Amino acid sequence: MLIALSDIVAHPDSAIGEIARRTGLPQSQVSAAVARLKESGSIETTQDPTDRRRLLVRPAATPSPRVAEARAAGVEEALCKAMATTDEQAVAEALALLVRHLPPVALARLRS
Repeated sequence: MLIALSDIVAHPDSAIGEIARRTGLPQSQVSAAVARLKESGSIETTQDPTDRRRLLVRPAATPSPRVAEARAAGVEEALCKAMATTDEQAVAEALALLVRHLPPVALARLRS
């Protein structure tokens, strides 16, 4: 679901088939992710004015309270818990190490 959402944010007003092509996900998986994201208030869909059979997907203009809460929450607490530590510096160092070992294609996706 996060892969689809990342693509939607990077390419607003895309059709589900376009999202599937860019992400490499099956169209059925993108459709399911779009349905869940729409239900959560993360995205909006509209009919394509040039082809009424297609839906265009974009990030929600106003995030739902749940989305706003998730965006406001930091990842530090969850990462500390996952790493069984209270040392935020250790978490920051672990993330820096991870970034150094990510392949170039993954880094490009993070930056877009």
